[in-house]
Order: sequence, then C-alpha cells, then structure tokens
Amino acid sequence: MAEMCVPKEPGGPDEAEPPLWEEREIFQGQRSPEKDLGLSRISRSLPVVALQSDLEEILHQLSKMNATLTGLCRRCPWNWDFFQGSCYIFSKIQSTWDASVSACEDMRAQLVVINNAEEQKFLKSWDIRNDKSTWIGLSDKHSEGSWQWVDNTHLHLSFWKKGEPNNQGEEDCAELSGDGWNDNKCSEEHFWICEKPSALCPGL
Repeated sequence: MAEMCVPKEPGGPDEAEPPLWEEREIFQGQRSPEKDLGLSRISRSLPVVALQSDLEEILHQLSKMNATLTGLCRRCPWNWDFFQGSCYIFSKIQSTWDASVSACEDMRAQLVVINNAEEQKFLKSWDIRNDKSTWIGLSDKHSEGSWQWVDNTHLHLSFWKKGEPNNQGEEDCAELSGDGWNDNKCSEEHFWICEKPSALCPGL
C-alpha cells in the first residue's frame, strides 16, 4: 500500500530553520532604537560644533583687527615726541612764561614738569633746542623761594645750575638753560616745552 503524503504543519519540528545569512539580512535591514537614538544625538550636536567653530573664527578675526589697530595707533600727536608715557612738543616761537603756560593749556597740555634725571637728560639733549633757553613749568611767583610746578606739586628734585636760583631782579620763573636750570624774569620771551600724557594703544 502506497504511503500518503501528509503536508507538514508550519512551524513543526521538522521544518527547516531559515539560513543564518537570512537572519543577518533581516537584522541589518532593521534599525534598532539604540542606533536611532545615537543618530539623533549626533544631529543635535552638529549645530553646537558649528557655533563653536564660528566663535573661534570671530575671535581670530578680532585678534587680527587688534593687531592692526595697535600698529596704526599713535601714542602722541604728529610733531610730538614720546618719552616715559608722556608726549612733548618744542615751541617754534618765543613767549613769556605766562603766555607759554596758556599756549600749552590750549593744546590740552601743560608747561613741562620734570620728574626725574632721565626726563631732564631727554629734554636737554634735543637737537632742536640748540642750547637755547626754554621755559619749564616751575616758578615761585606765589611765594618767594617756594618753587612750585604748574600742576601744583612742590619741587623735590632739582637741577639748578651752580649759584642758581639767585633771584636777581625778581626772577620768579625757571628755564632750562644748557644742562641745568636757571631762574629768570617771567616777562622774558623764550621758547617753551609742553607735555601731556600719551594715548593708550590696544594691546600695550
């Protein structure tokens, strides 16, 4: 008697399992929640990275601009000389001591106040002076024998020439004469030196 072929039920014990490569294809064709979450995090972090890059570029450009401004910045106006944080100008005309004070004030400066030996040496070495007497911002006009600078500070360090000040004929104003100071009549006309603070340059 011939055997009858009975169809096997799906999922039965004798049904062959799908090959392993088929499972891999099925698995690879599906996206796991973990992978989706990772991609989402990367996509959210991209704008932050771009923003950091933009900020770095802005800082780089600002640094370049600052360097350019530093190179263009002048500490002193044209025709003024820089020394120890101050700007100086030597007059081209001669005036009385009081007129010299006013001329410096008109330039938002003051008749020079000499604070140390280096400044004294700097002023006396100017070729433009040609050893001509020049007014400095020192006088005893308000109190005889009490020398005071135009910024209202009292005299502490001096460079008087030998025998000076001698106050011959009401000499109440100080001048830079040769390598030292001399007192002279304030009505005399001399060249003068103005001084003012230098400008602050970026990065200095």
